[in-house]
Amino acid sequence: MRWILYIPLWLGLAFNLHAQGNVSERSTIYVLAGTSGANIREFNEMLADKGISNLRGGYTTLGVGYQYRLSDFILGFELYQNTGANSYYRDYVIDNRSTRFYMNVGYALTQESNFHLIHYMSLGAGYVNFEMLKDQRNVEDFSAFLQQPEQGFILRERNIHKGTQNFGGFLTEIGFQFGYDFSLPGLEETVGLLGKFGYSFSPFEGAWEMNDITFDNLQSGAFFRLGAGLSMPDKNLFFPDAGIGAHFFYGYNFTKPGMLNEYLVNNGLSPFKDQPNNFGMKIIGGNRRWLYSFDVFNIANSGRASENQDHTLNSVRLYGNYGYQLYKMRNLELGVMAGLGYGNVRYTLSKDNKPDFPALFEEPDYDGYLKSSGLMAKSEVMVAYAIPVFKKMFRMVSSAHAGYEQPLNKYKFGDLNMTNYMAGPYFQIGLGIRP
Repeated sequence: MRWILYIPLWLGLAFNLHAQGNVSERSTIYVLAGTSGANIREFNEMLADKGISNLRGGYTTLGVGYQYRLSDFILGFELYQNTGANSYYRDYVIDNRSTRFYMNVGYALTQESNFHLIHYMSLGAGYVNFEMLKDQRNVEDFSAFLQQPEQGFILRERNIHKGTQNFGGFLTEIGFQFGYDFSLPGLEETVGLLGKFGYSFSPFEGAWEMNDITFDNLQSGAFFRLGAGLSMPDKNLFFPDAGIGAHFFYGYNFTKPGMLNEYLVNNGLSPFKDQPNNFGMKIIGGNRRWLYSFDVFNIANSGRASENQDHTLNSVRLYGNYGYQLYKMRNLELGVMAGLGYGNVRYTLSKDNKPDFPALFEEPDYDGYLKSSGLMAKSEVMVAYAIPVFKKMFRMVSSAHAGYEQPLNKYKFGDLNMTNYMAGPYFQIGLGIRP
């Protein structure tokens, strides 16, 4: 992705700053929630031509982020899930979702006591989902669903249901971050409240066009977000290996949708052949050998279902973890963690060659979609090797993670139980940075 090219520039600035002395460091993990404005202009114009009211505007945002501050320079990573407001037409629900990943580069404008104000710019990539599906989508018989899956239409651009490697486009964000930190007795980390405001946009017109309608506005709009974070300022630390780092990983889940494949074959559809891969981000903090982290990863499998259909089987997992570093010798580390979180599983069966608007809006029944979600638990072993760089300013961390996931809820597509697919071992290889 293009934003990766900016990392060497930032590292060069940080290296020059480090050479000047008087350097302070700070690493932060945080979560944010907020709202933004968005108006799907071309789609609303089509509705107006038909005498139909506009879609409800705006979307809500949930996200997680990591930020490293070296004196006044800022480097960070953020992942956001944006959900639009539902609109209704006859017995259909019109909905939209988007996912964005950003790299942030910024500069601290002021630092007064525990208050800070930062100006930043974000460069990133994303994904858009726009759908119009029937309001009642409860399925009791999965075979019956496969025989007649048409519930409406689903349009996806940069479809991460087929894998995170499909993330794309070019998105930008310009804004300000403000925050206030609180020191808690007995805790070397500081807890803080923070907020962001600014403007998100897609700089290239027509980059998010689907079926002859432009959905650029789903990636644009003024925003305001509030949240909380946990920071590790260097002035509070006495343990040399304390810090919070961001890690990106790729791996495999050693599970196959065997029962689902049986249903597919019995109903004249092709089974999923490949083992699902996963790609995601871990934000891992540690102090005095205690470890805490937040994981989010996307598990994807896709393929042709028939001559004129394709299908995807996708799952997103989010975990909060806590653990302990068992072994530390020079640059080699060994730790164990346990996690509790959320997981979903989503099956989509879609037809090729859907017509353009407005014909698609008038005859929308082409695709089918099922989703189930619930709680997940996992245990994990982590081996990491940290290499100091830039005169020990950073550590580049290579890591391997192996564990086992266990669903705590029933994941069902009608009479098909997907619990066995959600459970199983996994293996991941990661690369990250840590102060």
